[in-house]
Amino acid sequence: MAEVVSMADIEATALRLGIDISSVDLDAIQIPPGEDFGIKSDDDEDLYQEDGFEMEAGFGNIIVVDNLPVVPPEKFEKLENVVRKIYSQIGVIKDGGLWMPVNPETQKTLGYCFIEYNTPQEAELAREKTNGYKLDKSHIFSVNLFDDFEKYMKVPDEWTPAEIKPYIPGENLQQWLTDEKARDQFVIRATTFTEVFWNDPRQMMPDLVYRRQYWTEAFVQWSPLGTYLATVHRQGAAVWGGATTFNRLMRYAHPQVKLIDFSPGEKYLITYSSHEPSNPRDTHRVVLNIFDVRTGKVMRDFKGNADEFTTGGSGGVSGVSWPVFRWGGGKEDKYFARIGKNVISVYETETFTLIDKKSLKVENVVDFSWSPTDPILALFVPELGGGNQPARVSLVQIPGKEELRQKNLFSVSDCKMYWQSNGEYLAVKVDRYTKTKKSTYTGFELFRIKERDIPIEVLELDNKNDKIVAFAWEPKGHRFAVIHGDNPRPDISFYSMRTAHNTGRVSKLATLKSKQANALYWSPAGRFILLAGLKGFNGQLEFYNVDELETMATGEHFMATDIEWDPTGRYVATSVTSVHEMENGFHIWSFNGKLLYRIPKDHFYQFLWRPRPPSFLTAEKEEEISKNLKKYSKKYELEDQDVSLLLSEQERKRRNMLLDEWDAWIQNCKRLHEEESELRRQLRDGEASDEEEEYEAKEVEVEEILDVKEEVVPFDLDQME
Repeated sequence: MAEVVSMADIEATALRLGIDISSVDLDAIQIPPGEDFGIKSDDDEDLYQEDGFEMEAGFGNIIVVDNLPVVPPEKFEKLENVVRKIYSQIGVIKDGGLWMPVNPETQKTLGYCFIEYNTPQEAELAREKTNGYKLDKSHIFSVNLFDDFEKYMKVPDEWTPAEIKPYIPGENLQQWLTDEKARDQFVIRATTFTEVFWNDPRQMMPDLVYRRQYWTEAFVQWSPLGTYLATVHRQGAAVWGGATTFNRLMRYAHPQVKLIDFSPGEKYLITYSSHEPSNPRDTHRVVLNIFDVRTGKVMRDFKGNADEFTTGGSGGVSGVSWPVFRWGGGKEDKYFARIGKNVISVYETETFTLIDKKSLKVENVVDFSWSPTDPILALFVPELGGGNQPARVSLVQIPGKEELRQKNLFSVSDCKMYWQSNGEYLAVKVDRYTKTKKSTYTGFELFRIKERDIPIEVLELDNKNDKIVAFAWEPKGHRFAVIHGDNPRPDISFYSMRTAHNTGRVSKLATLKSKQANALYWSPAGRFILLAGLKGFNGQLEFYNVDELETMATGEHFMATDIEWDPTGRYVATSVTSVHEMENGFHIWSFNGKLLYRIPKDHFYQFLWRPRPPSFLTAEKEEEISKNLKKYSKKYELEDQDVSLLLSEQERKRRNMLLDEWDAWIQNCKRLHEEESELRRQLRDGEASDEEEEYEAKEVEVEEILDVKEEVVPFDLDQME
């Protein structure tokens, strides 16, 4: 291992060699895989010190499997193959890492074996998963870590009462919600630092809460209710919490973890890793663990080839769709499901097993999605038999697996489902073939989930051949927006699922023509929407009031890559991440399009608002507050006035400071003028005065020949005569 060198030594060496270390892009430096040059991360150090994990030199990676069959030599190989098959599914067994002791007198096995894995984590997982494994009626495995034997040997013969440690209350993980200024937090990643800030628009700048270098090795992610901040490391994932301290609350061991996903109610965390196969012709090996967030216990794991996890969904790595598991049943985290070949496997979290111990069989199903609030699955099955069997969208109630509604669709090219956030409506975008099969057109099937018999309405655009660029529901509302058109500047239409007479018919509210927009971002509170032109439109922004059907403001964030509303709908963040080499950083805007402040950041990777949990206020209470907003707002108006005065005072002090600097500069110039007076007198041949009016001005004319040129002029004698 290389010798550890301090940063001061590196800077001194760079100075000696004439290298400007500030110009070196440290993020671009690649080191060999697995090499850390003797520099452990904070998490590595804590992992080994606090948990006392054994290194490979110890016995923490060895398990003892008892209650094996006692067999003669001729059955020894068969038993060894059975044991190896069971335990190689959990982890990599070392070469020569499976040993079955033999009775030297009978030459039969002794009924137990030792298995050595590459890592202690694999050994621990093998113990947890196979202790109590039923090989047959007479042989139920008893599995222990080899190190546990030493622990059991040290158990005293006499019982002594356990030491009762005093209760130490932990930090209130919701304390950040009680901020007196009602501010929201956000996290950013730039260069090697991860920072958490308060958004403080009154001060026109963010207020730093917590800053840490090398906090994560890949990315950070808030939990859905904002309680935890998750970080990703080589050994696994970790969650942190608090308002200002961000102490580590739990770790989840999963080597080489690539992706993570929380359940909506934050009870569970899914981790994912993909491992290179030993045989190049094989697919990647996938490991998924589902942890209890609070205890860190593995509730269920899934292992297999990448091919088993590629159906449906989007994104992911190594061809695997992400998220593999999708959560249903709202914030209760009761169900999760994954799509397979001709099946939807739905699990319940009480036992982490399949509902009714079997998957839901759906021939040729290609996609599904959960209602955000209810245990209802929406399934899509494409056409079969060359169109003889139509495509269909079905709504299935869980856990009874009862089909609530079905809609057959003909000549379907593609289909995509969009749930409204309250689960009241489902929009199905259907791309259909024309009669010639040479082109497609798009329409929408709109399901009213909460109404009797779930009525369905068909919506076609005025020009049904228009390409659909984007679709988005108003959060908690009844309206939706569609960007459509084939022109470089498409149109944007707004629709409502309600009408003036509440007839249950969809109606168009307005169409905005020729807009520089290709993405829609509704405020979480509804009413306002940001029409954004990303990528080819170079960050064009239009802040639109859907209630009044009017534009509030327009703006631009050049080369913007990401846009996110804060959870209250008061502010919007636009950012340029490191996919672009220039203009990295973020801007904070008000909901009505006023640019509040800009923060440039080199090598900028992430911006994430901290989510808020749902309000405990009833709809009636929120309506009452809305009606009496002037009464409640007086307190905050006074605070705003105080802040305004404070800012004015700060501005006055800043200007006075600039004036003092100017006066000091003038005085310094006068001092230098006095010091140089003798030199000026000498240059003037003894004249001492600097006053211009004491000198007599004289005008002197000087004649100077600039050039002499001789020229022969022809002389005509005839003209003279």
